[in-house]
Amino acid sequence: MNELYVEIKLCSETLTTLTQGALTLENDSARLTSEGLKNINIIQAIFTELNLLKKVVKEKGAFVNSIPQTQKLLQQVSSIREKVENLQAVSNDDTLLWKITEVSKKMDDAQSERQTSIFSQPFYSSPTGYKMRMRLCLYGDGNARSTHISLFFLLMQGEYDSLVKWPFNFKVTFCLYDQSGQNCHVVNSFQPDITLNSFQRPSSDMNIGSGLPQFFPLQLIMQAASNYVKDDIIFIKCIVDFSNLPNLLLTYTLSLNPGLPKYLQESTVQNEIQRRQQDAGDTTILNPPPTGTNPYG
Repeated sequence: MNELYVEIKLCSETLTTLTQGALTLENDSARLTSEGLKNINIIQAIFTELNLLKKVVKEKGAFVNSIPQTQKLLQQVSSIREKVENLQAVSNDDTLLWKITEVSKKMDDAQSERQTSIFSQPFYSSPTGYKMRMRLCLYGDGNARSTHISLFFLLMQGEYDSLVKWPFNFKVTFCLYDQSGQNCHVVNSFQPDITLNSFQRPSSDMNIGSGLPQFFPLQLIMQAASNYVKDDIIFIKCIVDFSNLPNLLLTYTLSLNPGLPKYLQESTVQNEIQRRQQDAGDTTILNPPPTGTNPYG
């Protein structure tokens, strides 16, 4: 009985040990199962993030690939906008009043040679006539650099060039407006030299400019109290004289209120011509020899 009791005790201890081991294994199995589920969730989250990352990379790749097309589209939009602005400001009556803003900045750009010249919008002698524009060098051009502002006239390729007369042989007048109200405008004219390529029918987008390199002294523009620069703005007008008016009448024309309608300005000029003819007693006023009228030229 004693031996049997000892064996039973040993079996009981072994059973207790096995039971405890089974419980430990069960706990370990539950823990591993829980950790496995956590790992599965982590792996699923990683796969979700990975798929999202692939999508983002794909979208970014498509965006990067579309950048050149976007830039091209923006350039086209800018070009269309410029054309629309030019059409809105287009003149078909052989004159152009050019408003130039940010003069000080443009002057600095010209002096540092970042941008030595600027161009006006195109204008026309008529809806089916010559296409023209101005070119302004605020710090001078050539021998006039750093002493005068230079102003040039350019002929551009137009849709009706095959119908108009070549070479171009019409007097061009420039006017820098005095903004003080004293009407001390700077007016100067030149007659085209028809031997120059500048006045032949354009074979490219526009001809080389020709005009007045010494149009106006720089020092008078750069003065702090200059009458020609107000609010960092200057106004320059170009008139192509197809009627061969004398310079005195051109000066008179430029002294008129530019806010008046075109037909009123023309009527006023015609009345002035008639008055001068009556005062002179003849018609010599219509065709005097052309002379410059720029006191600073």
